[in-house]
Amino acid sequence: MASAAPGADREWVEIPVPLPVVGQTAAFQIGELALLLCNAEGTAYVLHDECPHVRTSMAGGLIRGAILECPFHGGLIDVRDGAPKGMPIRRSGTCYAVRSDGAALEVEIPLASGRE
Repeated sequence: MASAAPGADREWVEIPVPLPVVGQTAAFQIGELALLLCNAEGTAYVLHDECPHVRTSMAGGLIRGAILECPFHGGLIDVRDGAPKGMPIRRSGTCYAVRSDGAALEVEIPLASGRE
């Protein structure tokens, strides 16, 4: 289920994985876009699933509060806004808006995400 306002360059798409338990993540794909669903204290956030430091998946990293620890080098990133919070991460990550549509969660992604 996807919808976009006329002339908009973004669309809402249902997230195809369930919300993980608090402090955990779940990786998923929409077209060619690799995304990471994060549960920070019961709130869902979605990030581009790529560490801004080494461009590896952040799946499996633990979340404490709203801070995700990269499982590769231990860098820290805020899942709410992508801000770097601990070395070696120095650049912000990309975050995507999330909303609830009844029982499902949806993420707002660019139309040019490689979806068919």
